[in-house]
Parts: sequence; C-alpha cells; structure tokens
Amino acid sequence: MKIWVDADACPVVIKEILFRAAERIKLELILVANQALSVPPSKYIKSVRVGAGFDVADNEIVRRLHAGDLVISSDIPLAADAIEKGAYVLSPRGEQYSKENIRERLTMRDFMDTLRGSGIQTGGPPALNQADRKRFADQLDRLLNKYVNTT
Repeated sequence: MKIWVDADACPVVIKEILFRAAERIKLELILVANQALSVPPSKYIKSVRVGAGFDVADNEIVRRLHAGDLVISSDIPLAADAIEKGAYVLSPRGEQYSKENIRERLTMRDFMDTLRGSGIQTGGPPALNQADRKRFADQLDRLLNKYVNTT
C-alpha cells in the first residue's frame, strides 16, 4: 500500500497527520501537486510536481496508483477513478468514499456544478474544524490498521 495525496487542495493539518502516520508505520506517502511542496525529510515521504492544468495532478495519481493503495482527496471524479482501480479513498474530512456511495457523490457534485453554471451561488464547504480533523485521523487509523494487520 502507498498513500497518494491530491496535495494542491489538501489542508496543511491533514498533511501533518499523514506525515506522522507514514513515519509511524513506515509506509510510502506521495504528495502530488502542480506546485513545489515542502515535505519533511524522510525516506517514506515524497512529493511529485506535475505541470499546471486541469486535472493534471489527478490524472497522475490515477496513472500511478495500484489496487489497495489509499488516495486522500476531496475531488469526487478522482475518487471515482481511484475506486474503479481498486484503491481506498478518504476525504480530508474523514469521509471514506466507496463503490456504495461514490455514484451519489458524483450526482450531487454534478447537480451543484449545474447550479453554479446557471449563476446560483452555492457557497463552498465550511472551514475544516477539530471534529473533521479527528474524524480524518480516526478513519485513517482504521484503514492503516486494517492494512498493517493483513501484511
């Protein structure tokens, strides 16, 4: 298992949780972004810089990941593509996307996109709070414990 992070939009506090987890269980963590990233010195933590452009980082993650890898992203189309390849997907708010719920998320995303396209202000998600961080850390621990106990 490798952990792939859609790092352009990933909150710093979530990256810090991931850095600690990668070190703790000695698991490769790869942050993919279209800008230079600062990552702690570690043999387990790497960053990949991709060119600018729509979905370039997402496409790189999907191209490189393997079944059983974990993807951290709030991007619903990326989540759907990763799930199709057999990956686990966790949002920075701690929601695990799965075959059972990704179609509903895609439908809602498309609906909201249509509203925005017609000029309706839909607002964005609320700021990441302590409960979100805890939910993310708990879900990450559950997934990683499952991985550690099966290897």
